[in-house]
Amino acid sequence: MTLLDVLPPDNFLGLDEAHSAFDTSRVLVLPIPYEGTVTFSGGTRHGPRAILHASAQVELYDREFDAEPAREFGVHTLPALAPVAAGPAAMVDAIEAAVAEYAASGKLLVGLGGEHTVSIGFARGLRHVYPHFVTVQIDAHADLRDTYEGTAYSHACTARRLVELGPIVQLGIRSLSREEAEFIKTHPDHVRTFFAEDVHAGRHLDELARRVRGQNVFLTIDVDGFDPSIVPATGTPEPGGLTWEEVLSIIRTVGQEAQVIGLDCVELAPQPGQHASDFIIARLVYQAMSLVLMQQR
Repeated sequence: MTLLDVLPPDNFLGLDEAHSAFDTSRVLVLPIPYEGTVTFSGGTRHGPRAILHASAQVELYDREFDAEPAREFGVHTLPALAPVAAGPAAMVDAIEAAVAEYAASGKLLVGLGGEHTVSIGFARGLRHVYPHFVTVQIDAHADLRDTYEGTAYSHACTARRLVELGPIVQLGIRSLSREEAEFIKTHPDHVRTFFAEDVHAGRHLDELARRVRGQNVFLTIDVDGFDPSIVPATGTPEPGGLTWEEVLSIIRTVGQEAQVIGLDCVELAPQPGQHASDFIIARLVYQAMSLVLMQQR
C-alpha cells in the first residue's frame, strides 16, 4: 500500500505506538467531554479535545528531571466517554463504572473534563479499587453546596460529594457562599481550606505535606484555580488566582509525600482563536503526570 502523509495520532502528546500502547503504558488518559450543569459560560465539553490537540505541541523534555518522562512511563489515551443524556446522576454513574474498570489496571488514571461534576464519578470509581484516600482540590470555588439548581450533582456540589468519600484539602479558594463558609467552619475534620491569600503567603505547603504524607491521594484540578490572566478560558473565572509556580509546587508536594492514585483536570472552556489556555493546560497535565511518576521511581 502506498505510504501517505498522515496527521499525528489523536492521543495525548501525539506519542507513537511504542510509547502509547495500553499494555506498556503506566498512564491512562480518559477524556470525559461532559457538560450538563454549567451555570455561566459554557464550552467545557470541548475541553478534552482541545487539550489532546494542544498536547501534540508540548515538548517531551523536562529540565527538572533531565529526561523525556513520557517516553519512560508511556501514556495511552482511551476513547472518550460518551455523555449520558439522562441527567447528571446517570452521568456520574457512568463515569464511576468506567473509572473503576480502568483504575483496576494499576495504572495512573488521568481524567480530562468536562465540567467539575465528572470528578464525583471519578472519585467514586477510584474508591472501588482504593477504599481510603484524601482528595486534594485546586480550585477557585469551594464547590461545597449540598444542592444547586435542583441537583446534588451540580458542578457547584462537587467537593460536598467528595467529602462524603473522605477528607479533602482545598487550595486557591476565593469564591464561596455563606452556606459553604459555615460548612468549612463546622467540619474541620473533613475539610481543610487554604484560600488564595494563604497560598500567596506560603502558608500551605508544610501543612499540605503533613495531611497527605503516606496517604493515597486523588488530585482534582479545576483550571479556574489559576488566575484568569494565565488561563482565561474557563466558565467561571475569579480574580486573585494562583500562579503557574504555585500550582506546580502543590502538585510537586503531593507527588513527593503521597501516592497519587488518580487525577483529573476540568473546566477548560476553549475559546476560538485563543489557544494559549489549551496549551497551558496540556502542559500542566503532562507536568502533573511527570511530577507524580518520576518522583515515585
